[in-house]
Amino acid sequence: MKVLFASFLLFVLMGTLNAQHGQHIKLYEGTIYNSKPCDLKEEVLSTGRTIHVTVPELIAFFPEKQDSLRTSVIVCPGGGYQRLTMIHEGEEVAKELNKLGITVFVLKYRLPNDTCMTGKEFVPLADAQQAIHIVRQNAEKWNLNPNKVGIMGFSAGGHLAASLSNLYHYDIHHYKDTINLRPDFAVLIYPVISLRENIAHKGSSEKLLGMHPTEEMLKLFSLDEQVNAKTPPTFILLAADDKTVPPQNSISYHDALVKNKVATEIHLFQNGGHGFGLHLPGNYVWLDLLKRWMGVNQL
Repeated sequence: MKVLFASFLLFVLMGTLNAQHGQHIKLYEGTIYNSKPCDLKEEVLSTGRTIHVTVPELIAFFPEKQDSLRTSVIVCPGGGYQRLTMIHEGEEVAKELNKLGITVFVLKYRLPNDTCMTGKEFVPLADAQQAIHIVRQNAEKWNLNPNKVGIMGFSAGGHLAASLSNLYHYDIHHYKDTINLRPDFAVLIYPVISLRENIAHKGSSEKLLGMHPTEEMLKLFSLDEQVNAKTPPTFILLAADDKTVPPQNSISYHDALVKNKVATEIHLFQNGGHGFGLHLPGNYVWLDLLKRWMGVNQL
């Protein structure tokens, strides 16, 4: 009897842990896009950041009570395309969004590396395209609205979110179906936007495009230059005292959105620096602003 009771407790505990840490979903079955054999092994540092990501995945967090619109969001953690802040800008964000009834998929995307992949410049975008393809493909199974799928990104993850927002039409995977890869909305938190030398975050630019990028690649991945009338509605939030990613990144993107008549809202806080995650100084949680904006836009 004691053995049975202990087994039951273990089963309950494992179920709770799985709910807390999310459900892991492979991004690719079989061959991983543009991968090649290498000796790098994924590693979680003492800081909680993950490095050497070569096998991408989605980590799904389902809310106890879903919102009426059945909205979902793919979250891209930051880390300068060198590491992923999977807890601070991933799991913690997912759990708070779950409280709003939003289903969340944290994207563990591959970090550009010539040793482990070919065409590294397009690998993060390929992973983001595959992520939204999977979410929409399984929308019915997960009780999601396929027309309410957003993308959220922090720092370099914001660059990836903006990349998908504007370069979703790039036929990287040659899908044989007609699933739409355009996000229905985007949320950019202290994002890297431009890779132009005057305002770029140098580390992100070099990791993605290398030391000597061509003008073609600079233009393609400077997302303020790619905004058009079909760019999805976008919420932007940052701090004016950000010393890591110049605020002009967000301002230029916002200006381009306004110019193209794309629904947008920007919040430029006086203090907060870079990498504040969910909490601005004074423990102010900005999710209330996002919730209001999503309500206005019926997202």
